[in-house]
Amino acid sequence: MRTNTKRLTAAAVFSALAFGISLLCNVIPVCLVPGLPFLHYDAKDVLITLCGFIYGPVYALAVSLVASVLEFTISSTGVIGMIMNFLSSAVFACTASLIYKYIKNIKGAILGLFASVVLTTAFMLGWNYLISPYYMGVSREAISAMLLPGFLPFNLLKSGINMGICLLVYKPVITTLRMAGFVERKGENAIRLKSSLPSLIIGIFAILVCIAVALHYNGII
Repeated sequence: MRTNTKRLTAAAVFSALAFGISLLCNVIPVCLVPGLPFLHYDAKDVLITLCGFIYGPVYALAVSLVASVLEFTISSTGVIGMIMNFLSSAVFACTASLIYKYIKNIKGAILGLFASVVLTTAFMLGWNYLISPYYMGVSREAISAMLLPGFLPFNLLKSGINMGICLLVYKPVITTLRMAGFVERKGENAIRLKSSLPSLIIGIFAILVCIAVALHYNGII
């Protein structure tokens, strides 16, 4: 009972932090792909995925829903926007945490995050094709013309950056939660320190590559 209370408390904290980061990303929007200013980078999936790594995919799903509902209260995108945010976060976070649940080491984390990038990008392309004509008030032909030059690179870059950040911050976050007593010190969720170097290298590389591509898309480099 005590463990469940701690997990629910931690999930509530992750939900609040995810909402706070989403607010910050809305206040200071970062456009990854030119021509689609309404699509900007959002880092909340990092917090949601970390929660999934620590407590499992069910918690990732729940935090995705709570964060999207909270964002709905201050967003102008309406119910459709809330559903799109929820699905995008849930596919990314639940895919990574589900794979990590069964391969509980650094390889599982990396594999899960790579799978998340691919599945989220593919899923959102299909979802944008189906829903965006109603959401944006434009023809399906116009949306089709935006898929490859716009939605595809945006989702790849956004997911790639979030993957890199997850790999960089997982160890500090899990260590802090262990010190606070929210995670068992000797449990199934540990990525050993000696195994964290590959995740740091891949994380930094993913972030740098995505930033370079985004800068190139925007004509800065």
